[in-house]
Amino acid sequence: MRFELYRDSGGDWRWRLRVTNGNVIADSAEGYARREDCEHGITLVKGSAEASVVDMTLKIA
Repeated sequence: MRFELYRDSGGDWRWRLRVTNGNVIADSAEGYARREDCEHGITLVKGSAEASVVDMTLKIA
């Protein structure tokens, strides 16, 4: 598994998380003007291992 940093067609920085079979399983969903901000987004994802999982199908509107 690896994070890939790249620039989109508009010149913004983005990241994607690619697994060994080549599939992308996550991406930044937004572009960043600064590479440092994009790298910070990767750091946040890397640190989210303890995040809880909430089943939103159980929420009543």
